[in-house]
Amino acid sequence: MQSDIVAIGIAYASGLAARSVGLPPLVGYLLAGFGLYAGGSRLTPTLEEFAEMGVTLLLFTIGLKLRLGSLLMPQIWAVAVLHMLAVVVLTALFIVFLGVGGISLFAGMDARTAALLAFALSFSSTVFAVKVLEEQGEMYSIYGRIAIGILIVQDIVAVVFLAASVGKVPSVWTIGLLVMLVPLRPLLQRMLDRSGRGELQILFGLTLALGGAQLFELFGIKGDLGALVLGVMLASHARASELSRQLLSFKDLFLVGFFLSIGLSGPVSLQAAGAALLLMLLVPVKTLLYFLLMSRFRLRLRTSVLGSLSLANYSEFGLIVGAIGVANGWLAGELLITLAIALSLSFIVAAPLNVASYRLYASLRDRLSGFESSRRIAEEAFIEAGDATVIVFGMGRVGTGAYDAMRQRLGDQVLGVDMDLETVTEQQARGRRVIRGSATDSDFWERLHVDFGRVSLVLLAMPNAQENLFAARQLQTIGYSGRVAAIAKYPDEIDDLKAAGVHAAFNLYAEAGAGFAEHVCTELVPESTA
Repeated sequence: MQSDIVAIGIAYASGLAARSVGLPPLVGYLLAGFGLYAGGSRLTPTLEEFAEMGVTLLLFTIGLKLRLGSLLMPQIWAVAVLHMLAVVVLTALFIVFLGVGGISLFAGMDARTAALLAFALSFSSTVFAVKVLEEQGEMYSIYGRIAIGILIVQDIVAVVFLAASVGKVPSVWTIGLLVMLVPLRPLLQRMLDRSGRGELQILFGLTLALGGAQLFELFGIKGDLGALVLGVMLASHARASELSRQLLSFKDLFLVGFFLSIGLSGPVSLQAAGAALLLMLLVPVKTLLYFLLMSRFRLRLRTSVLGSLSLANYSEFGLIVGAIGVANGWLAGELLITLAIALSLSFIVAAPLNVASYRLYASLRDRLSGFESSRRIAEEAFIEAGDATVIVFGMGRVGTGAYDAMRQRLGDQVLGVDMDLETVTEQQARGRRVIRGSATDSDFWERLHVDFGRVSLVLLAMPNAQENLFAARQLQTIGYSGRVAAIAKYPDEIDDLKAAGVHAAFNLYAEAGAGFAEHVCTELVPESTA
């Protein structure tokens, strides 16, 4: 136990150091794992449990945000499938070429082994992409949703492969369990309702994700896939996003164990490091293939560029595939270390690329414009906003209340914007003027047809402070000169918002207290006393 605490402390210091130089903390966790192994530490059962729980919670929270209909977009499923096929073929040929060229780790490798290794290298990292998109506030942008959709398709392929490779072929009991889940869905949703908010909601989420994963294992289905399925079952519930936020800290904590486990998986030899460097030559090829496929499927240039950069890495699932290969005697043990080093290197390279992604897009935009299709998918078509003078971003409880208050004063000149299709549909059914769009998607601002010279006020009422901050900066970028108000939860968020040009930032907790006191004084305290 003491060694686990030391490992977590070192991971914290390494993560802090990585963040100070502009890299995601996960890069520091990986380096900490390699350093710990070099210092004599080994993977402990506790860290291994942390790693498994982290991946399970990650897939569960992804499922909570997933609308199955979104995977039916050819821009997601077709791009994912075609990309995997192309990468497996090209990578297998490259590995065979390296073997023929005298690279000892790949020498004498037959076509089947090369194909398995290529399959492990065909995935992009869900963990990395989710972390980067969350930190940039781009989870709900078009390119973010498409990238996550592609990763989910890849993850489904991975867990199906893993289930089959360890002998967990679906049986009649498996089919029975999946059939049983259909009538259980309303029950699970009622349980989420009854859990309320706070620790019961958290316990419900942890029990469903971790306990459900174990149940799926008993029925011959990979637990991670089970967690994803259970998350999807709750995705349409009104509190699904709230549950996802409640589990966020637990997911991040347990994922530290996952990244440490990668570094603690074995010694780093010069041979493995050299082979990993050679495999890094394939990362630009993977990225270019993503870009070409996205462009051919009529995605805008910005979506294709930023989506490709968020997927420009190897995946943790590649390590899992590699571990299965080693356990079954299909791959040499040193190849697993090579995969771990290649994964770490790809994260280290991809992190600064994603930090600079907007600048890269701006510099490459003119040169790559020829790849952009003249036709657009519905989600990237121009958005007509009419003659709005007040725009409210985020039509949750706070945004809806602000919308109704402004509408009483100004009438139909108020416009609401929300990225969730169900929310938009519900708001429109109630007579509110609301359009679908994501304020964290830079392309949204280009597609939005509105005369900002007539807009006098913009209200940023999204629940995520990073989303509000991103929107405020976008308003500055397009030269908006009107007034901007935003909500926040903490004092430092207010400072950041004001630095980004927000004229009035309201602390939800403090303002709620002041409003409550004013209401009490008005309704309950006699005038003579007040």
